[in-house]
Order: sequence, then structure tokens, then C-alpha cells
Amino acid sequence: MNDSGSTVDRQEEQQSQIPDEIKDKWEREQMKLKKQMVLTDSSDISKIISCCQGKTSDNFLIGGVDISFVKGDHVNACAALIVLNFPQLEVVYEDCQMIKLTAPYIPGFLAFREAYLLEEMYNKLKKTQPQYVPQVIMVDGNGILHPRGFGLACHLGVLLDTPCIGVAKNLFQVDGIENDDDHQLKIKQLSKGGDTFKLVGTSCKVLGKALRSCDSAPNPIYISTGHKVTLDSAVELVYKCCKHRVPEPTRQVL
Repeated sequence: MNDSGSTVDRQEEQQSQIPDEIKDKWEREQMKLKKQMVLTDSSDISKIISCCQGKTSDNFLIGGVDISFVKGDHVNACAALIVLNFPQLEVVYEDCQMIKLTAPYIPGFLAFREAYLLEEMYNKLKKTQPQYVPQVIMVDGNGILHPRGFGLACHLGVLLDTPCIGVAKNLFQVDGIENDDDHQLKIKQLSKGGDTFKLVGTSCKVLGKALRSCDSAPNPIYISTGHKVTLDSAVELVYKCCKHRVPEPTRQVL
């Protein structure tokens, strides 16, 4: 994240341009969709976890989605949907499109800027090459680690009725979870790939986990449940997909 004042100023300006009634409408839609969110493992996730644990030798498909911006441009962006086979982690499908984003970025409402564009790409895949429809999707963003417990990974998962996992490179500071000295100490205590610690808010809810994804990457990634997957299964699957700090399904779309 750019820590320059201009970026902060632009975000504050964008927020001030959104009428309260629009933000209220978005909050109501989030709460309506949240009622459909499932935080248990789907049958597909259970099968993938059995594969992770060496109990089966089946093959699966894992998707990754992200929208990245041209530097200095908050309108023109590249939306990407990548599908890899698992456990081989080879790309079997990719779709990248240049798009224009009309909705402004408002913290806590990222899904209203990105989810519906990603939904269109998923539906295109489902229609044109259904053999590559993934059993789970990793989202470069957050799931329940969110001010209202319903981030992009949750929103997209409910829209698609597909298991989704939030995989964030930076900590979303919500519910009293802060990137403070205590948090940094916990990061230093992650001694090897696969080590984790829970992200517990002042509400006493576990909103996610910090994961050291590999020995060579001391900085963790932040995993949170999106839809139809438990936190433990999400962390195990993400770790199995990591050759570098970021798991392959989202690293391939960067």
C-alpha cells in the first residue's frame, strides 16, 4: 500500500462523494447476502482436504481471482481468473480482461466494485469451458475478516454458490485486530512454513489466521473463510498451494 498522503486523500475524497443512502443500501445488501453464507466444508472441500492429507489421489481444480490496477490509474484495471489443477498446480485455464471500474473504492465495500465483474468471468468459464470450473476459488482479499464479517471472498462465494477463501497480503485491521507490537511479535514467532496464529477480535471471534506460507517468506499472509469452507481447511489448502509467499492460484493472476 502506498502510504503517501495523496492516496489517503483520494480515498477520503471518494468516500465523501458516496451518498449515505448508497452506503446504507450496500450495507443492507451485504447483510442480506450474509444470511446465505456457509462456514462449513462443502463435500468438494472435504474431498480436497482428504487429498491434501494423502488419503486420496484424486485431481481437483482451484481458481484464483484478482483485479489489478494500472499504476496511478484507479479506473482502468485488469481482471483475471486463473484455474490450476491440484495437486499439480499447473495452469489449465486463464482469462484476463482489461476493464473500467465505475464504482469508487470504499473500504469495507470492495465487493461492490469487483465482485460482479468477477462473477461475469466465472459465468463465461462455466458456459464456454465447463470442464475447468473450479471446486474452490482463492480471492486476493478477505472473507469474514471484515468490518461486517462479509468481505469480497464471502460476497463472491455466495453469488457463485462456490467455496471461496480470502487470501490477503496485508492485515485488514478490524474488530480491534491491529498491526501493533504484539502482532509483530507473533509474526516473529512463526519459525517455519506452515506455522500460524489466530486473528482474534475484541468480539472474541476468530476472524482468520496469519500463515507463514513457506520457510523463505517471513512475512505472513492472512487467511479468512469466505463461503462453504472452514478456517482450518482454508489454511491447509492455501498452504498446500504455496511455492512462494502467495499461493499459486492468486500468485498466477498477479
